[in-house]
Amino acid sequence: MKLLKIDSSARRISVSRRLTSRFAEAWQKEHPTGEVVERDLPATLLPHITDDWSATYADPSQATPAQQRYLLTSDVLIGELIAADTIVIGAPMYNFTVSWELKAWIDQVVRAGKTVAYEPTGPKGLLVGKKVAVITSRGGFYSAGSPRAHADFQEPYLRHVLGFMGLTDVTFIHAENQARREAETYRAAALEQIAQVVSQTVGTAERPSP
Repeated sequence: MKLLKIDSSARRISVSRRLTSRFAEAWQKEHPTGEVVERDLPATLLPHITDDWSATYADPSQATPAQQRYLLTSDVLIGELIAADTIVIGAPMYNFTVSWELKAWIDQVVRAGKTVAYEPTGPKGLLVGKKVAVITSRGGFYSAGSPRAHADFQEPYLRHVLGFMGLTDVTFIHAENQARREAETYRAAALEQIAQVVSQTVGTAERPSP
């Protein structure tokens, strides 16, 4: 079993990073022989979108040397996704949406022939059979039914783009109101949900005997 832990917060000490670490710790306890692979996006040299980025949607055999060099990062990031059984993504809300680093990662992993197949009936995601947990941290409260729900351009976008790649088994864990006095209460609720989600990643055959 393999867990891919992705952090996208620009801050070294952040709520989302603390929560993804707790997720990884809980997952490791449930999967003592499993491997945790960490991808720190702010510490990763993520290519900007250039003309060479068009190679992500082209036939690899037709790529120029410059495009092949450009795709090296994409190849590594996609390889991590393919190898993972479970993926946890730390996603702080910046200006109502995701961080630049997370968007840059998405632009490298959404790739024809690797994570998406374009068929006569339309696009088909190729990353199937994986569990994904997205842990967000937000200064305010944006959950469904709240007065600010209309300003949440984070969960809808991530749910759509992950599903586009075939990642449809996605659970969102929101640490809301982190800029408010009740921040600790919402972090505690997120930790409880993390424990529940991690327990669901363990199959019957993997559970230790009572």
